[in-house]
Amino acid sequence: MSGRSPLACGLAERYGDGMKRWLFLAFCLVATLSFCALGVWQIERRAWKLALIAAVDARVHAAPVAPPGPRDWGRVSAAGDAYRHVVVHGRYLPDRDTLVQALTEQGPGFWLISPLQTDRGPIVLINRGFVPTGWRGPPGRAPEEHTVIGLLRMSEPGGSLLQANQPLAGRWHSRDVAAIAQARGLSHVAPYFIDADATPNPGGWPEGGLTVIRFPNNHLVYALTWFGLAALSLFGLATLLRTKPVR
Repeated sequence: MSGRSPLACGLAERYGDGMKRWLFLAFCLVATLSFCALGVWQIERRAWKLALIAAVDARVHAAPVAPPGPRDWGRVSAAGDAYRHVVVHGRYLPDRDTLVQALTEQGPGFWLISPLQTDRGPIVLINRGFVPTGWRGPPGRAPEEHTVIGLLRMSEPGGSLLQANQPLAGRWHSRDVAAIAQARGLSHVAPYFIDADATPNPGGWPEGGLTVIRFPNNHLVYALTWFGLAALSLFGLATLLRTKPVR
């Protein structure tokens, strides 16, 4: 014997199918609107990504300029400054190099990060380029004065969860400007670093100019997916509206 009262059974019999129909209609309507909103959001993201790619391309191919000085360090951002073509002059500080693990088209090895005491005063970390595992340093003595042309890069704090930087052990997995400066006892250091260009170095190493500039842009595919799901939901809504409820 059913546990429901005769009144409850009567209401379910009278309104049950109609209630389910309205619930399905509401679900299809909400799904259609939600998928459309997600599709529009992806279109907006695509427009933003294309603008970012165009801005970075313009910076990379512009004439090199001086990087932001101390007065502007607080305003340096990835959106406004990353990959800016810059030029600095100065002297490399001896015995302050840092090797950061790298995997490039040349294979596994390290980025050679050296502090440059600029002629304007501040220190800027320079990613002088890639060196292979087992590299022992350049032969002979490099000139004291250096002019470095390259791309401004934003600091990479911390490293990944599985490959965190270990300053005390000398193991570096990311180019964390603040951590490297602290580990090397440096002060008045710019909050960014510079990837040196492909100007040859004595002995062939380090090899600069290996900056990879890649911005994944799959937003159109995502947008079409969301709009496709919206069309399916709209089709379901239309089908329910055309179907007469069973009485």
